[in-house]
Amino acid sequence: MSADRYRWIVLLNTTIGVLMATINGSILLISLPDTFRGIDLDPLAANNQAYFLWILMGFMLVTSVLVVGLGRLGDMFGRVRLYTLGFATFTVFSVLLSVTWMHGTGAALWIVAMRIGQGVGGALLFANSSAILTDAFPLNQRGLALGINGVAAMSGSFLGLVIGGVLAPLNWRLVFLVSVPFGLLGTVWSIVALKDNGMRLKTRIDWWGNLTFAIGLIALLVGMVYGLQPYGGHAMGWTSPKVIGSATGGALLLLVFALIELRSDHPMFDLRLFSRSAFAMGNAAALLTAVARGGLQFMLVIWLQGIWLPLHGVSFARTPLWAALCMLPLTIGFLVAGPIAGRLSDRFGARPFATAGLLLTALGLFLLQLLPMDFAYPWFAIILFADGLSMGLFAAPNSSDVMSSLPADQRGSGAGMFNTFQNSASVISISAFFTVIALGLASTLPRTMYGALVAHGVSSTQAHTIADLPPVGCLFAAFLGYNPVQQALGPDTLSHLTQQQQAYLTGRSFFPQLMSGPFAHGLHLALLAACGCCLLAAVCSAFRPGKRSLSEADLLCLSSDVVEPPA
Repeated sequence: MSADRYRWIVLLNTTIGVLMATINGSILLISLPDTFRGIDLDPLAANNQAYFLWILMGFMLVTSVLVVGLGRLGDMFGRVRLYTLGFATFTVFSVLLSVTWMHGTGAALWIVAMRIGQGVGGALLFANSSAILTDAFPLNQRGLALGINGVAAMSGSFLGLVIGGVLAPLNWRLVFLVSVPFGLLGTVWSIVALKDNGMRLKTRIDWWGNLTFAIGLIALLVGMVYGLQPYGGHAMGWTSPKVIGSATGGALLLLVFALIELRSDHPMFDLRLFSRSAFAMGNAAALLTAVARGGLQFMLVIWLQGIWLPLHGVSFARTPLWAALCMLPLTIGFLVAGPIAGRLSDRFGARPFATAGLLLTALGLFLLQLLPMDFAYPWFAIILFADGLSMGLFAAPNSSDVMSSLPADQRGSGAGMFNTFQNSASVISISAFFTVIALGLASTLPRTMYGALVAHGVSSTQAHTIADLPPVGCLFAAFLGYNPVQQALGPDTLSHLTQQQQAYLTGRSFFPQLMSGPFAHGLHLALLAACGCCLLAAVCSAFRPGKRSLSEADLLCLSSDVVEPPA
């Protein structure tokens, strides 16, 4: 097989792998209501919100923690071998998710555990796919290859929303089974067609580095997740000793990890790579962009599902699918710009395209926060499309530049660190965005809701009970496609109201109108913060080096520690 033909086989195979993993990363955003109904569990009950958070974010947390270590193992034992194991692992746990036989909390725990297993498979895919592509493609074609791969990752996160919206109402198990044929195809195809043609690192496993990194990052991200739950009468859990201890302890362990790596003869991740400005600035830009973008998708979904779509006549039960369709311009913009920007960066270097993309993204986020809550959709679609174009302009050139800056024997661990920064930043971003908006709701929503409920026939006692519900519950309800007022009132309270009062309180306008003012304040703050992150990322991107020559990128390797792969 010619080298040129093999490159495109690698690109197609890794694109299928990344697409499968990212679709499954987002497919539950839309299908969670049907999934919880299928296992007979109320996700809005106070004791069950932890299950909601872990099913939603567990996959992302696991991939964040494991991707660096698994990338390092790929450097040592062969990237294709671990990548193929990732396909097989992901497929097995997809099947196990679809055969959930229990109900209630037992079923929820099973789904959380199997999603963690899926996350292990996803980490194996993410950690090695970029390195395999970088091994297969020369410097003057990497931008195009990584651009197409990046487009698959971005489009998969939105295709998951649409696929989940279509399949979940038919049968919630289908959202897990849909990836099985692709997983089987990818596993067999990887075994037959892919080969390890990258450099292997002759070294030992850094057990202390792996242990401190894994425990530290898990503790930090778990603290972020539990910070979203109410605690001690507060809207959020950031004052909880468990959250403070977990986040602080995790941060300290990550500092210990850095000290260990600087002194280790065989580090899990060589921190000296950050002395390369292309790697350091590219990772900093990616991290800041992920902070800006990670929570944005969730906020846009809540905006559409909780406010805009109900005000425009869409029932709460149908808002998840329609929200996914309304956000398609973002994906289309990314699809258009990603491969083109990657190809152009191969010729002219990453710096001008990545920096311009970040500046345009900041402008798009600023324009988005100027829109009213009940916006005209064409303006919303135009801004989303422009944001998609600008994100595509940044993503492929940045990925190509980061990967090309790595020595050949460090590409697995380097790609793992790159993915860890992005995934961890996304978890942090979701926590931060939720917190800003939940605190905004907590300051005004209870008083407003109490007055509106009493004015429409609800008793003062019942109105107080409903108004005192944690505001994050309202966000979760909107996210899941529920009408939180209807859920909170219940049949007993509704039976004491007139037909007209029932219709108004449980209709499509009461809750969106109550929520729009407080939500708008928090959303504007979050979007402005995201805009600031993009501007900082643009500064980092501008300080990266210009276009490098082929020899400078590809001949940097630790030749004394590297052996050629077996024939």
